[in-house]
Amino acid sequence: MLNPHATDAKAEGAPVPRPTSVDLAADFRDSGVAEVLAQLDRELVGLKPVKQRIRETAALLLVDRARQKLGLTQDTPTLHMSFTGNPGTGKTTVALRMADLLYRLGYVRKGHLVSVTRDDLVGQYIGHTAPKTKEVLKKAMGGVLFIDEAYYLYRPDNERDYGQEAIEILLQVMENQRDDLVVILAGYADRMDRFFASNPGFRSRIAHHIDFPDYEDEELLSIAGKMLDQQSYHLSDEARSVLMDYIRLRRTQPHFANARSIRNALDRARLRQANRLFDTAKGPVSVDALSTIEAEDIRASRVFAGGLNIVEGL
Repeated sequence: MLNPHATDAKAEGAPVPRPTSVDLAADFRDSGVAEVLAQLDRELVGLKPVKQRIRETAALLLVDRARQKLGLTQDTPTLHMSFTGNPGTGKTTVALRMADLLYRLGYVRKGHLVSVTRDDLVGQYIGHTAPKTKEVLKKAMGGVLFIDEAYYLYRPDNERDYGQEAIEILLQVMENQRDDLVVILAGYADRMDRFFASNPGFRSRIAHHIDFPDYEDEELLSIAGKMLDQQSYHLSDEARSVLMDYIRLRRTQPHFANARSIRNALDRARLRQANRLFDTAKGPVSVDALSTIEAEDIRASRVFAGGLNIVEGL
């Protein structure tokens, strides 16, 4: 016989007890994080240290979310980041994937990326900087703000520069609204180090520092193949060998920008290929001819002339 004085916990609105365990594997599977990491692998060749750091960050956030479910923590983790490395090493692409990852894990509301430079934040006269910076922050809220070459915000040699005003606004928002915005500062490693030394407020708010290494020669050749494949082109065997020579030489010359320099070189090679076909074709041109980059299309580059004062991509 039931106790007539017993009460129904659900009927009385008693709180549901917290779970005592979490299935991390199921959380990982259901969150879509694996899809983001796989996309990063497809988009970017190499960068193993960077990809490992992204995986580690994803694991940290998954565990943090699990701890919240179990009532072990309530504070939003600091997710602001610094990406350091030379141009063309994939920093913007990784920032895009990071925004997607943070959205899937519930750390940002929208998952979009707003990419800016100093000119988007700093005005040229009194009263211009604050509204510019606040407008950018408004657009970025709920997502990720990516500030490329962030060290240009600070110009101590110019006492009339308004970058400090933008910095102060950024620091305030990074601290007070870190649950609704993630800021990623990017640039050359040595310049970023000096920037952080001059602006300790930024260093104290950056939790994750990720360094992007330069690509190896074979990785750049693989990147070139991916770029051409996306546009339905391919290299002849001889052109592939010449492109490897180009990469080795181009790396030693000024303004080398990793994958960006390779993209520019391929754009010029396609231009030469088009002119070659236009000048030599006497009749119908085959699909293979229209799709093949030949050695001469690459060997015509000024890079092979040995001059250092070259224009990017020529």
